[in-house]
Amino acid sequence: MGVAWVGLSFGFVLLVLLLFSPRPEVVTVDIHEAKELIKSGYGYLDVRTVEEFKEGHVDAPKIFNIPYLFNTPGGMVKNPEFLEKVSSTCKKEERLIVGCRSGVRSLSAAADMLKDGFKDVRNMGGGYLAWLENRFSIKKPEDELQQVIKLKEVIDKP
Repeated sequence: MGVAWVGLSFGFVLLVLLLFSPRPEVVTVDIHEAKELIKSGYGYLDVRTVEEFKEGHVDAPKIFNIPYLFNTPGGMVKNPEFLEKVSSTCKKEERLIVGCRSGVRSLSAAADMLKDGFKDVRNMGGGYLAWLENRFSIKKPEDELQQVIKLKEVIDKP
């Protein structure tokens, strides 16, 4: 009985430690603060689908699109390679704002990233919809294509 009691007590203590040990908590910033952080050098990780990203995205100097969820015939499913792709694109010490359409996917993505060892990750509350509502600068693939065409015209001028 004594050994069983010690084992049970140890298991209970371990469970309590796991449940109440400090975990990294996601910091959510509003879009105004996110905009200022991006200006100050934070990267922007857009976790929307590729299709959503192509419709338009936050105008940021350092922007990455790595979907957190994928559309499937059965509904949305988590990208099993999300953390692997983020880790191969961004350093764990890199300062990042994580955003999505409304702030829900990005909150989950940011939590996963913090658990994986990323140090300075912040969720953009309100997401891309709030960014649009405030009429902040966005980019669309057509805009980027036009910039490439203009640059090519300048380079090709005699």
